[in-house]
Amino acid sequence: MQIAIIDLGTNTFNLLITEVNENNQYTIILEDKYPSKIGKGGINKNTITPEAFERGFKALETHLSTIAKYNVEQISCFATAAVRSASNGKTFVTQVKEKFNLDINVIQGDKEAELIFDGVKQVVPIGREKVLIMDIGGGSTEFIIANKDGIIWKYSFNVGAARMLDLVKPSEPIKPEEIKTLEEYINNELQLLFTEIQKHDVKRLIGSSGSFDTIAAMIAAEEHPHLDLSKTTSYKIDLDLFDTLHQRYLNSTIEERLKMKKMEPHRVEMIVLASAFIQFTINKLSLTEVYQCNYALKEGAIYQILNKKI
Repeated sequence: MQIAIIDLGTNTFNLLITEVNENNQYTIILEDKYPSKIGKGGINKNTITPEAFERGFKALETHLSTIAKYNVEQISCFATAAVRSASNGKTFVTQVKEKFNLDINVIQGDKEAELIFDGVKQVVPIGREKVLIMDIGGGSTEFIIANKDGIIWKYSFNVGAARMLDLVKPSEPIKPEEIKTLEEYINNELQLLFTEIQKHDVKRLIGSSGSFDTIAAMIAAEEHPHLDLSKTTSYKIDLDLFDTLHQRYLNSTIEERLKMKKMEPHRVEMIVLASAFIQFTINKLSLTEVYQCNYALKEGAIYQILNKKI
């Protein structure tokens, strides 16, 4: 049996097609993404613009034409921050149903964090020591404190790459005062995390998917040029190399970033702010280890479907 998952993110609509065997275990047949950017122009106004509606429809049309090439029996769709926070989010859901006969499950931040954890835990060993999982989306960022026994604390913050881009409107290259504005915003928004983290001894950060994938791929291209990150599920990010890469981002224009090895074109606008967000979090929380994990919400969703949790 084949099951497809579509994760309708604020920046990207992600597709996962899986084959499920008789033991209820899945293998990944295909992964794809489409830069829908449905949060662009409206995320901080809690609306989806008419142009974003069209980009969303185009993304779904593209993914459905891919799905049609396979023997998919079930399609499960999950929408996150851009749709749940938009005053016209229900209209988007209704129009998708009318146009494509797809039912969209608009999930709350708590559920999003739970799905991310269920994705990450499949491929990153989590032991007795507590870890902090961070997933930077376009409209929200999920933080999860967990160990081998499960989730200890989770929270979905309305801080995402699209929101930061809309707030800061960075120059090219970004100016120091714009970084200062961003850091003050993050510091103000994440007070709940800073209070909670003091109760736990956490030194390891696991960054799931998104910007962490791009950062890991760019570092690996320099450090391990023969390593194919698409064939791995997790990568330890050297903090010195990350700092070097971060400085390159800060000093670059959008055109220069586009030419950087392993830079994904659809992340070129937001990667500077996402990297600054990661750097700020590492420094603020005195984290000493960082891992990238390319499993996130969609892998958590297939796990929960197969385990009848959703």
